[in-house]
Amino acid sequence: MNEAAIRIKRTESLLVELVSEAFGSLNDARLHELSVVAVKCSRGRSDAKIYLDPSYFNDKEKSDLLAQLKKASSHIESYCASDQGWFKAPKMTFVFDDTMQRAQDIERLFDLIAKKGE
Repeated sequence: MNEAAIRIKRTESLLVELVSEAFGSLNDARLHELSVVAVKCSRGRSDAKIYLDPSYFNDKEKSDLLAQLKKASSHIESYCASDQGWFKAPKMTFVFDDTMQRAQDIERLFDLIAKKGE
């Protein structure tokens, strides 16, 4: 792993903690319940995609939360920048992580294939 990749990984792990803290500093209590699963930064660290845990929310709640996060993104970015002394924080995009759902769908397909093969 080269030095640039190490810096990106360090920034990603730091953002997981900082974004969770920033959620706690917001006035909306619903945002306090969100859990950050992972962060993926662009190569230049100018953009960051924040993956959130979707387990406790239905589709309506997810869309409402994403709308709230879009409004609060500038506050979250400034929180992260001021906490670390950065000149500028990465531009943040929030999405709900659907990896577990996709894994369950694949498992279900494998079960169907196994049943048809019997």
